[in-house]
Amino acid sequence: MRLVLGTRGSPLALGQTEQIAGLLRKRRPALEIEIRVVQTSGDEQSAAPLASLPRGVFAKELEQALLRGEIDAAVHSFKDLPTDLDAGLAIAAITLREDARDVLVAPGYASLEALPQGARLGTSSPRRTAQLRAYRRDLVVVAVRGNVGTRIRKAGDGGLDGVVLAAAGVHRLGLRQAISAYLDPDICTPEAGQGALAVEVREQDARTRDLVSAADDGPTRAAVTAEVAVLRALGGGCKTPIGSYAERHGTWLLLRGMVADAAGEEVLRARLEGEASAPEALGAALAERLRAMGAMRLLDPEQP
Repeated sequence: MRLVLGTRGSPLALGQTEQIAGLLRKRRPALEIEIRVVQTSGDEQSAAPLASLPRGVFAKELEQALLRGEIDAAVHSFKDLPTDLDAGLAIAAITLREDARDVLVAPGYASLEALPQGARLGTSSPRRTAQLRAYRRDLVVVAVRGNVGTRIRKAGDGGLDGVVLAAAGVHRLGLRQAISAYLDPDICTPEAGQGALAVEVREQDARTRDLVSAADDGPTRAAVTAEVAVLRALGGGCKTPIGSYAERHGTWLLLRGMVADAAGEEVLRARLEGEASAPEALGAALAERLRAMGAMRLLDPEQP
């Protein structure tokens, strides 16, 4: 049996795809796997601010290669996927999640609180920017792009006191020693799907779907489904400061949601518990609670 996995070409993306390949080989020893790099428009626009790029920009070319039959499956960081998949595509596996939190990398400082007055922090995310500004009004948040290693190297150099990025990527690249602090989800709520990997296939390709399903983790799928349901109901993407994070507690999910204005002057937070067997309904209910608190006014300032 042979399987062609498509991936972006960054060190993190390649490492994540090797992780999936290793998992599949372990569970299906006869499987022969080829890893094929596909350049995405998000990678080509490396100088553009992340807020200017639509959600899904790091997935589009992989999905097109999948639909053309050039690859059998595409490996994504789940948060890179569009909120709604194109017709003919499906997620066959969502793997066991890494740490979903954001982290601070700031040489010489042990926490956000320890940073000096007026410290300059780099991040690629409007979601992080708004929450950092809300937590400490004195912080100067600067937009940075680049792969994980590049952003870590910018911490404490180039006029930045530190950077904030996802723990998952730092862990997967073996760079835990660079982490100064993990950020509490009640201070910096993660992005929907952060820390999870998704394997996307053609919907009607039953053979590949069956092969890849060996990598699926049910509890992670339930949590991520609830998080994305919040995002979908609010109409958000990577341009908007929306966060959602679900934790599994037995048969229940604790779901957090956050919506802010771009400047971080107003941040709305809500949480809700519900059955893990109905994650879509839980996400929709939390989104409705955020709407009732005024979320749409923050996401669309032109609304009354």
